Amino acid sequence: MSTLGYALADGMTIAKRNVIKIRRSPDWLGVVLVTPIMFVVLFGYVFGSSIEIPGMSYREYLLPGIFVQAVIFGATLAGYGLTEDLQRGAIDRFRTLPMAPSAVLVGRTASDVLANVASLVVMTLTGLLVGWRIDTSVGEAMLGFAILLLFAYSLSWVWATVALLIRTPESYNSASSVVVFPLAFVANTFVQSSRLPGPLETIAEWNPVSAVAQAARELFGNTSAAMPVSDAWPLQNAVLASLLWSALILAVFVPLATRMYRKAVSR
Repeated sequence: MSTLGYALADGMTIAKRNVIKIRRSPDWLGVVLVTPIMFVVLFGYVFGSSIEIPGMSYREYLLPGIFVQAVIFGATLAGYGLTEDLQRGAIDRFRTLPMAPSAVLVGRTASDVLANVASLVVMTLTGLLVGWRIDTSVGEAMLGFAILLLFAYSLSWVWATVALLIRTPESYNSASSVVVFPLAFVANTFVQSSRLPGPLETIAEWNPVSAVAQAARELFGNTSAAMPVSDAWPLQNAVLASLLWSALILAVFVPLATRMYRKAVSR
């Protein structure tokens, strides 16, 4: 087996270990699976009656945004798990094993993908129960889910970088909450960006979350001719913008996280 093959095999072993840890952590299962369902009920049924979307039901508009929110929350697992491993000395134990140094980060981010697949399955079933439907082809729908998972994977590397910088679970939780909620809410996840006041509208239009949510709506067929779309380039070219955002995030944070991890384990 080649060096790359060994590294990937080691990464998948670490990913399996991380998935088992997630299954045994009810608090994080709640974040990944229960929290998005709570938002569907809260916005779809409590606030949804007062929010009008031209040409379609609010829940049809809402679900793709909830999908994006769900994978954003799921992506934070990579960082939290990494801070736990750093604090409990697991990283030091990994250093003594005959494994590729890249396996820890590869396995940690890969396990996030698996967690987000589970989250999307739960959210899809929830959406079908509340009346959401996919009105496009199987291929377009699969591309929509693939874009969601790619975006989540890129964010996992961001959170891995943050974890290596902060290094404690408590501080990481505070930092991730400060970032995740504005990222998810100052976007078109729950309402159209045009309804946001002043500068917030511009921020929402160029927020990568808005591009991914708009791409999901287009690929799932959850759009209406009566629903105006912002003239901002990312929303007019949502699928391309989503892919570019994910590629840019990976290009920046994969080498950054790798460099920071090497420094962390060499101390």
